[in-house]
Amino acid sequence: MSDRKRKVVRPRKRVTKSARLIRDAEMTQQQILDAAEQEFSRHGLKGARISAIAKAAQITTATVHYYFENKESLYRAVLQRPVDEVQSTLRQFSFENLPPEQALKQIIQIAISNEAKNPQRQMLWFQEASQNRGIYFKECNVLNLHEHLLKILEQGMAEGCFRPLKPSLALTHILSVCLFYFTVHENWKHLTPDVDRLSPEMIEEHMEEAIAFILAGVRQSQA
Repeated sequence: MSDRKRKVVRPRKRVTKSARLIRDAEMTQQQILDAAEQEFSRHGLKGARISAIAKAAQITTATVHYYFENKESLYRAVLQRPVDEVQSTLRQFSFENLPPEQALKQIIQIAISNEAKNPQRQMLWFQEASQNRGIYFKECNVLNLHEHLLKILEQGMAEGCFRPLKPSLALTHILSVCLFYFTVHENWKHLTPDVDRLSPEMIEEHMEEAIAFILAGVRQSQA
């Protein structure tokens, strides 16, 4: 008997046809949503074209309609996706177990990091507000996202580390500090063409300044 070790050949895991079809379907839907998000961000619901979305996704218009019945249903899915993504991220954190300042800092970091990955989304929301007066926005369960920040603000006030605030207004101001940076990017890039405001370095600077600015605004005065 040879001393040479026998090579053990393990059978490859077989991917079933149904699993492959599910995977391909999911990939195709993501391609459609990615292309649609860009198109709706530029033109809104009224100006977007299914043919342009299909071309960007490298599929046929019939495929778009197969997965999403019409332009309106596709638009709803595009609006809902970022809300679901952020909600999924927020669920990974236990903010109630953190000091309010630390929890608020994490919320700010999550908000800015998410927008930095998807800077076009602020224009998506702007188009919705401008064209549709928020008719579709109200269907997106955004209030579920706001609950995390509202609880942090209320906890901070209850513990005396945050000054008395009107939570709903404070939430608006905090999100404005975090997100307006991305809303004005397309305009402001012409004022300082030598500065890439979406570079990792500039995003990090924006995040640090936003945290310092917001915490200074909500802290209880030590005087």
